[in-house]
Amino acid sequence: MIQVQLALPSGKRKTLTIEESSKVGDLKILAQKTFGQGFLGLVTALGHVLNDPARSLQSAGIQDGDHITAVVHQAKLAATESAFALWCCGGDRLVTWGDRRCGGDSSAVEHKLKKVQNVSATKRAFAAILADGSVVAWGEPEDGGDSSAIQHQLKDVQQVQANCFAFAAILADGSVVTWGTSRPAQCAADSSRTSVVTWGDPHGGGDSSAVRHQLKNVQHVQATADAFAAILFNGSVVAWGNPYLGGDSSAVQDQLKNVQQLQSTKAAFAVILADGSVVTWGSPDAGGHSFAVQDQLQSVKHLAATEDAFAAILADGSAIIWGKARDCHCDSSSVRHQLRRVMQVQATTCAFAAILADGSVVTWGDPQYGGDSSAVQEHLRNVQRFNPQKMHCCRLN
Repeated sequence: MIQVQLALPSGKRKTLTIEESSKVGDLKILAQKTFGQGFLGLVTALGHVLNDPARSLQSAGIQDGDHITAVVHQAKLAATESAFALWCCGGDRLVTWGDRRCGGDSSAVEHKLKKVQNVSATKRAFAAILADGSVVAWGEPEDGGDSSAIQHQLKDVQQVQANCFAFAAILADGSVVTWGTSRPAQCAADSSRTSVVTWGDPHGGGDSSAVRHQLKNVQHVQATADAFAAILFNGSVVAWGNPYLGGDSSAVQDQLKNVQQLQSTKAAFAVILADGSVVTWGSPDAGGHSFAVQDQLQSVKHLAATEDAFAAILADGSAIIWGKARDCHCDSSSVRHQLRRVMQVQATTCAFAAILADGSVVTWGDPQYGGDSSAVQEHLRNVQRFNPQKMHCCRLN
């Protein structure tokens, strides 16, 4: 047995005892259990990153009494209509599950998915921005899963936004490249990162002329099926498009101050304010009314949404669900006892997936939309240990 001194950048330290014949992966698991943190990266005192879980401690140069720093890597989730993608920023391993036709099978592009920075999703396709500013897309070709026609233009990409059927990439020079379906749809792009340009169906937000004078110093844009909402740098919100699907925020406009985060279902918006409370508007059937859980929506840190329901992560790591959850098979009662120390929640059309602090993943909702991960649950733990040669095990039909 050997002892290793492990420390987080915060200064918290632990002494771990492990068999000398163990592997790097064993040490990483022990570290994650000891600190109660998933997705830890280990760095030796000499600055060597221990990134090969199959390598023995001896061959990695780990000796009794060595000091190692543990760095927390936050795993992230993205979702199409019926598939999830799980990755760590800067990592070379991305895991997908759910409907293969909607991006649940990334095997055709997995060799390209190196140093993934961010992943966006249309209804049936994913697009990943890599560290070199290029983009890798997969899923339904007509909905953005095939970017081959404009691949040569996808350089120095800073951000990718998506509606249901198409992607829009913002390049370093401020220009925009789009790909996906040719069917009518609304879209919005941040031009020069302060104003907004819209095009597409005028009834679904493609015409923003009525609020154009307000769309200055825009920080973030979010969309329902037929409406947009933008957070401005002063913390206020501007909404436009179909008034019944979130395009009219006049009833709550006085409350929309110091907005920190904006999320949407297909017909409603929800925002987190600076004090941790939540304000909603839009269709009641899609989460636009949160009266039933308003008293519980305190110290909210993050919002996620299916087609008809919202999920809020509170500061204590618990989760609150509201909206048309039961009709969308998103009732969380069967997994409520597991929803503790939740770090992140993401959603498909009718299912949620939550990453817990210990690195495990809990899913619920319609099985056809990724809500049942039982077939791959053993793989959805300690995500950094995924073997890219075995990632096919993490994709369902």
